[in-house]
Amino acid sequence: MVNVGSTSVCPECGGTVRPAETELVCENCGLVTDEDAIDRGPEWRSFDDDGSDPRRTGAPLTRSRHDRGLSTEIGYGSGSDVGYTTRLTGRKRRQLARLRREHNRARLSTKADQNQAYGFTEIKRVTGRLSLSASIRDQACALFDSAQSEGLFQGRSLEGFAAAAIYATCRTRSIARTIDEITAVARADANELKAAYAALNRDLGLPTGPIEPTEYLPRYASKLDLDSPVERRARAHVDALLAARAIGGRNPSGVAAACLYRAANEREEWPSVTQAAAAEVADVAPVTIRSTVTTLRELGVD
Repeated sequence: MVNVGSTSVCPECGGTVRPAETELVCENCGLVTDEDAIDRGPEWRSFDDDGSDPRRTGAPLTRSRHDRGLSTEIGYGSGSDVGYTTRLTGRKRRQLARLRREHNRARLSTKADQNQAYGFTEIKRVTGRLSLSASIRDQACALFDSAQSEGLFQGRSLEGFAAAAIYATCRTRSIARTIDEITAVARADANELKAAYAALNRDLGLPTGPIEPTEYLPRYASKLDLDSPVERRARAHVDALLAARAIGGRNPSGVAAACLYRAANEREEWPSVTQAAAAEVADVAPVTIRSTVTTLRELGVD
């Protein structure tokens, strides 16, 4: 704590150091010699020899739960670890089971809460399967909540909106995830995802744009077991196509796979890739790979 009434000498210039709000500042050179740092952590401390547990801050708020994590839960544990000194009787366990059941019903008292909880659970499951970050999960949950507030669920599946929220979040953040990749682990098919995504894009005005083919290169190169030089050469091919404005109307995933195919087969010392393998990784037809390779040849890219 800074002593407001105290003064000292600056260790740099020898000037007078006086308090300024929560800091001790030199009047001559402006050096801050001390400050009153505020600890933003919890206000409790736990010790091994202390039997009490004064923690009362609770879990942090999160957008991935319908109540943002503000509600309480009745646990399933028993014994001294949850504060019980004696073993629970059968009657007490039945009473806790009834309380737990009624408590869960009260947490999801409306149909809207039930839909939101179901959608958030699906979003957390899909993002976990796709190895997406927690920030992507929370933003997708917020987008799902916005769609529910706008009344977009009428006549559409909740699973489709959960998958569409993840896909739209990836699009707004330029994260390379295709519809087929999401529907492979989601409980919605491609048609349900596209219908929900069209509603989100139309009614919420999402700032979505085309994903650059370069976003797919690292993941596709890893799946095809290609080294970094091949990936760098494929990136140069993509840059050449962008400079020539020859990517308009093409699938960016297919463009990335075609550039990797062209780069991998340019040198004998690099591992070769077939058109079928490149097309399978990008989930496109082999003719898409051949079309992009033909464009590269017409541009004179060597």
